[in-house]
Amino acid sequence: MLVGEFTEWQQMALPMEKGNDGFGPLLLKLPAGKHSYLFIVDGQWCEDPECTVRVPNPFGGFDMVRQVG
Repeated sequence: MLVGEFTEWQQMALPMEKGNDGFGPLLLKLPAGKHSYLFIVDGQWCEDPECTVRVPNPFGGFDMVRQVG
């Protein structure tokens, strides 16, 4: 699942489908600005290995950050 501030973290998590080549793309329309997110895989919070911008979160880990528009 994809979770972030734009889904109120777990409140409106977005499911992702796994294909033969990994997870398929998930297209979202987000307002301009920075958006923090993480993945939940098999109940575990996971970072995005392809994301280069990370900020510390209050749980001792990092949130991934993407800039939109």
